[in-house]
Amino acid sequence: MSGMRPTPAGSVAEGSSTVQRPSTPERPSRLRIWLLASRPATLPAALSGVVVGLGAARGAGYAFRLDTAIGCVLVALLLQVVANFANDLSDFRKGADGPDRSGPIRVAAAGLVTERQLEVAIGLVLALAGVVGLWLATIGGPVLVGLGALAMVAALAYTGGPWPYGYKALGEVFVFVFFGLVAVVGTAYLQALVLEPVFVAAALPVGSLVTAILVVNNLRDIPTDRAAGKRTLAVVIGPRATQWEYAFLLAVAALLPVALAVTGRGPALLLPLLSAPLALPLLRTVSGFTEPRQLNPALKGTARLALVHGLLFAAGLAISGMAGS
Repeated sequence: MSGMRPTPAGSVAEGSSTVQRPSTPERPSRLRIWLLASRPATLPAALSGVVVGLGAARGAGYAFRLDTAIGCVLVALLLQVVANFANDLSDFRKGADGPDRSGPIRVAAAGLVTERQLEVAIGLVLALAGVVGLWLATIGGPVLVGLGALAMVAALAYTGGPWPYGYKALGEVFVFVFFGLVAVVGTAYLQALVLEPVFVAAALPVGSLVTAILVVNNLRDIPTDRAAGKRTLAVVIGPRATQWEYAFLLAVAALLPVALAVTGRGPALLLPLLSAPLALPLLRTVSGFTEPRQLNPALKGTARLALVHGLLFAAGLAISGMAGS
């Protein structure tokens, strides 16, 4: 008919006006879904403990071993992915990832994967981490079997299992121990096959920054975690004290390398201070945010800070050792 006009795709004509049909969001590809589930923004921080452990061993005078270095990188990344998958699944089952969530998308809550698919993925990644861990134990001894088993349990039990420690204000403690102390000391030990006091000292800044990532996450999620009955440390102590906790952890990470430098280990250990331009904006954001979504960039930024600080610290440790030899 002469009075009819063509309408654009995705719309219908009603009289003289054009009404847009609501568009359906495109489902991500399978690869994209599993990348979302693995939370790639958290993975660089998982490497910081390995990198610093390598630097600490080299600084203590031990030769670099490529085989155990690769093994430690693989275990660190795989355990971080397991923890992320398990957290996604457990929080969905407990109702902690509801529609009011301020953080990035969670694949179970968004209906992108089933609970069964996440369970299978957790089992596969955990098995792969176990295979690599057992190979490392043939080099480092049976004590690594026990540490590896504890690390696996810690990754699964953050929000899952019969006693989810992340719901009992203990998340920061376990993250500091396993992604800080165990990661650094374990990596350095597998390089040196002996324990040195500097390995423990080197682990403290790493543990502080990796824990700071969790602190930002929990600070952002206080409203939804409180509503779901998830008693993180941030829920228990409140936003203001959590902001101070974050500042304290960043201060520890900045000052400990300085303390090592002034106690005779050399000026190269001042290299981590070069990461200050990354840290200062994060402190301003965390201390001055007005709504939870503003902390999403701070979460990624803290993970980036952990990796950059770790690389600089590892370099400083290695240089100080070579300078002293």
